[in-house]
Amino acid sequence: MRTLLHLFVVGSRLLQAPMEDSNHGSPRPTAGDETSSPDSHQSGVSFQRKVAAVSAPAQSVARLTLPGVMDAEGRVDESRLRMHIFKNGGVCPSERGLVWSFLFGMYPCCSSTLERSLLQEQMVVRYRVMKRKWQQFLPLAVRMHLNGTDAELVAAVRYFDQRQALAQQHTQDQSEEVRDRLAFLELQAQILFERVTFDQEELREATRIIDKDVARTNRDLSYYQGEGSANLLVLRDILITYAAFHPEVSYAQGMNDLCSRFLEVLNSEVDAYWSFSCYMEKFSKDFRADGLHRKIELEAALLKELDPQLYAHLVTDSMESFTFCHRWLLLGFQREFEHSDALRLFEILSCDHLELISQQVDRARYKERLARKCGTEDNSKSELQAINTDFTFELFICAAILLENRESLLRCRDEVQLIQFTSSLQGTLELNSTLKKAEHHLYNYCKRCARDYMNECCKTDNSKEEDFLYQIRSLLVLR
Repeated sequence: MRTLLHLFVVGSRLLQAPMEDSNHGSPRPTAGDETSSPDSHQSGVSFQRKVAAVSAPAQSVARLTLPGVMDAEGRVDESRLRMHIFKNGGVCPSERGLVWSFLFGMYPCCSSTLERSLLQEQMVVRYRVMKRKWQQFLPLAVRMHLNGTDAELVAAVRYFDQRQALAQQHTQDQSEEVRDRLAFLELQAQILFERVTFDQEELREATRIIDKDVARTNRDLSYYQGEGSANLLVLRDILITYAAFHPEVSYAQGMNDLCSRFLEVLNSEVDAYWSFSCYMEKFSKDFRADGLHRKIELEAALLKELDPQLYAHLVTDSMESFTFCHRWLLLGFQREFEHSDALRLFEILSCDHLELISQQVDRARYKERLARKCGTEDNSKSELQAINTDFTFELFICAAILLENRESLLRCRDEVQLIQFTSSLQGTLELNSTLKKAEHHLYNYCKRCARDYMNECCKTDNSKEEDFLYQIRSLLVLR
């Protein structure tokens, strides 16, 4: 029996070095990992294994091949990564898993390869402790309750149990050194989560809804077919763990489809959980009524700017809101494009490159230079008040789809017809043309705002007009 002091002493010593195999000096698999080559794991689409691994230690030491993005020590230039994603329309499938681990914040871009190896171990152990805590609190929720009529889910349970047994075997096969290190990390995690409490009724209700939604997750994807059906139960565990430790968000319908993307691309339960959690830190408000209502209001305001006639038609008494766009905006157009294109669009939108608000720092710097050039102290009027920086690029994507189908929308007379029409678009949209149209609408919107600004402020001063045009070019990063 190891004493507490022994664990702290051994753990402190072992955490100074990456987990290595005593014979070969290569990273050893963390508990539950079924090792495969990094190339096969990173694809995010094609895998050697059919059921997601518990963890993927090879991912933490893999290198990005994107030019100029990763340095010799494994640190990532975040701005270049985001620029590459946007300018190239996403990344190739062979790099998607690794890119997402940086893009969504699971791994800090400033972390080195060695630091990520240690961080990966910590994430594995913390997730295991979190998962075990809610399972002990709600033991009846450990296994998904089936009525026996869904043969795929019945088979999924069998494949899932086989995966669990294999993960247990890997744990038993670990060396004494690795077990000491993981025991120390587990002790740290237990202390960290010791005071976390659960509301039994709320967690039970969240689990009930998750069980319903997981069964409705798109099983046409190859990732969930055959033995891959066990990934539905992996997805379930991730969602319940998130709901248990984020009670202010808990679970809302649609999270299953969103989390499914992370699981499919990363093919690791631990990596999918932490990446999904990082994403939700920024976008959990979209799953609350007030957050989504705000986004729909912005979409309506943008369409009013781009096409007042279509806007007026869609806000008549019989069509009072833009709620038919609800799923588009909530899930990032997941079902409107072919699956691989939907993944590309998700990472393009997540890179936050072509966002008006992201250019505010550049505008402020230019404003300072302009003030020095003109010799004025107060240049506050040069601020682009007409541009609404809350208009994110996803809103222009949505607007591009609406404008492309303008005539069909004008023929809709009530909310039911609108929903029927928008549902008919599922899987039919072409991504590249939609992106070009969205960029075109964004450019025209800013150009019109610039024209309005010049009419107001630059009627007589040609030098100011030239400076302003330069500012607009800087704003849009059109170079």
